[in-house]
Amino acid sequence: MKTTLFLLIVLTGWLLVGCLSAQSTEPANKPGSIQGMVADINGDPIPNATVTLQAPPPGSRLTAVSGDDGTFVLHDVTPAIVYQITITAEGFAEWNSSVTVEPGQNKTLNEVNLRIAAVQRAVTVGYSSKEVAVQQFKAEEQQRVLGFIPNIYVTYESHPEPLTTGMKFHLFYKSVTHPTFFVLESAWAGIQQAADTPNWPQGAEGYGKRLGASFAGGASEMLFSNAILPSLLHQDPRYFYRGSGTKGSRAWHAILAPFVCKGDNGSSQPNYSQIGGALMSASLANAYYPESNRGAGLVFKSFGTDMGLHVALGLAQEFILAKFTSRGKHTEQFSTSRKKDVTLP
Repeated sequence: MKTTLFLLIVLTGWLLVGCLSAQSTEPANKPGSIQGMVADINGDPIPNATVTLQAPPPGSRLTAVSGDDGTFVLHDVTPAIVYQITITAEGFAEWNSSVTVEPGQNKTLNEVNLRIAAVQRAVTVGYSSKEVAVQQFKAEEQQRVLGFIPNIYVTYESHPEPLTTGMKFHLFYKSVTHPTFFVLESAWAGIQQAADTPNWPQGAEGYGKRLGASFAGGASEMLFSNAILPSLLHQDPRYFYRGSGTKGSRAWHAILAPFVCKGDNGSSQPNYSQIGGALMSASLANAYYPESNRGAGLVFKSFGTDMGLHVALGLAQEFILAKFTSRGKHTEQFSTSRKKDVTLP
C-alpha cells in the first residue's frame, strides 16, 4: 500500500514538472509586437512615416508605415533580441532607438517625436575674377594724391585680382597723357639744366633738348617696365601697399618692391619687368644723348638713378602718400564662384 502511494506521488510530480516545462518553453519562443504613434514635436500625428526594425546582422528586418493617425504596429518580433528601430518621414529628421520585447509582449513605444530636418543649400554669392578685377581697376583709376595727382600704380586691396594685358597698357596710357607727367618731366629737365648734365649747352636750346630727353626716358621706362614686360612675363607693375606690421618690415617691403614683385599668379618673384625696363630705357638713351655721354656709363648711371627713384617712391607710398590718397569705391569683393552653405530650418 505504501509502495503504491509512493509511486502515485512520483508519477504526479513528473506530470507536474512536464506541464510546467511545456508551459515555460512555449512562451519563450512566442513572438511579440511593437506599436506606437509617430508625431511631430507638437504632438501632431505624422502619416506615411516608415518604421524599420533591424535585428543585428544577419538578422531579420521588419517594416511598417504609419497610418493617417500616425500609429503603426510591427508583428512577429522575435523576443530577447536587441533591435535597432529607425523612423523616417519626409521633411523630418531621422529618429533612432533600440528596443527589445519579452516573449509574447505587446510593447508600446512612447514619445516618438520627429523634429523638422535642417536643409542645407549651396548658394553662389560671388562674382567672377574678371568682374572683380574690373571693379578694382576702376577704383584704382580714381586714386588721387591731394585730390588731383594720379596715384594709380598702387593697390590697397588685401587680395587684389591680377591686371589683364589691356589694363596694364591702359594704366601706361593714363600715366603718360596726364598733365602731371609733363610737369614732373619738365621739373626733372630743369634739375638737369641746373646740374649742367648731359653735355648740352645752357639756355633755351639746351633746356629743350633736356626736356625732350626727359620725356623720352620717362615714357620709355614706363612703357617697358609697366606695360610690355609685365604683359610678356605675367608680372604685376603695381606697388602692393602693406600698411601693417612694424615700421622696419614695412620699410623693407618698400625697398624690395623694385626688385621683388607679384606675379599674375599671386606668387612673389624677381621683378624682371622693373629691372629689365630700366635697363632697356637707359640703353635706348644712347640714341638721343650727346655722344660724349653715351656708353656703358650712361646706361648704368641712368639705371641706378631710376631704381633709386623707385625705392624712394616705394617708401613714400608706404609711409606718406597713402595718407593723402583718395581711394575709389567698389563693390565688396567675393572669390570666384565661392559657395556658402546656408542652413534653413
